[in-house]
Amino acid sequence: MIDVSPKFHTLRYALAEGFLFGAPEVLAKVFDRTVPKGDVLEVARAAGIMAAKRTSELIVFCHPIPLDWVEVRLEPHERGLRVEAEVRSVWKTGVEVEAITAVTGALLNAYDMLKPLDQTLALGEIRVVKKRGGKTDFADRFAAPIKAAILVMSDSTHAGKREDKSGKVIAEFLAGQPVTVDCYEILPDDREIISGRLKKLADEEGFQLVFTTGGTGLGPRDVTPEATLAVLDRAVPGVIEAIRRHGKERTPYAMLSRGEAGLRGGCLIVNLPGSSRGALESLQALFPGLLHIFPMMAGKGHDEKGAPKKPGRGGS
Repeated sequence: MIDVSPKFHTLRYALAEGFLFGAPEVLAKVFDRTVPKGDVLEVARAAGIMAAKRTSELIVFCHPIPLDWVEVRLEPHERGLRVEAEVRSVWKTGVEVEAITAVTGALLNAYDMLKPLDQTLALGEIRVVKKRGGKTDFADRFAAPIKAAILVMSDSTHAGKREDKSGKVIAEFLAGQPVTVDCYEILPDDREIISGRLKKLADEEGFQLVFTTGGTGLGPRDVTPEATLAVLDRAVPGVIEAIRRHGKERTPYAMLSRGEAGLRGGCLIVNLPGSSRGALESLQALFPGLLHIFPMMAGKGHDEKGAPKKPGRGGS
């Protein structure tokens, strides 16, 4: 099975269809409800719903998904009997296989109930018609990559006593995003130094996105949140709420992180935890939706995609 534990929940939807081909006079009995074995419409509908809920028992690599809604419909069609299934779930992976399984289950039951009346029955053309949900639905496109910086906050790493891991994890993750990392620095846990560097990155060096890692805990030298708040124009609390919620589902220690996020001019600054695992999980919680902040700042709606404007501030 594919490991979906790093993923976050989104509303997933799929619509599938399939056909039962046969003699028109036999298929007409389905809608007249005169089939000797019983009501094909009701039996096939119920069978399709049950099949969707048991998909993971039939398809080896499918995850057992908590389905929020399944609907199966049978209708006459010029090519035979058409079965349509819709499935919704708020979960980490798609539901298209569940929709296909619902269609297949309904078709098989209809076939079984009609086969004594028609030896030419055939089922086929089962396909996914539509699907929604998942990261690709929330990915913005940009004319040019977002200019990003990574700041590692650690006295010991700055002094050369410890190797940086979290910064490297962030850089590796961002390599797969529409982002270019043009600055990667290690700073001591000093409030004034951190604030000063954040100001320069946002105001003078044209950075649009800054990730910090480290200094978000409750240690005596953890000052990154205070240093960040000192330079922000506007807080974006939902960013950190998403990080903590995602992290709390994996470790109770995530609730102890004091990270902050917000805007300075046109630059988004986000505090990430200092552990490499915490930093990675935080990024997994944020992307790709985080980058939608840039078209929003450019005055575009949620359905509009486009490149962000370069930040401009003109003074500290």
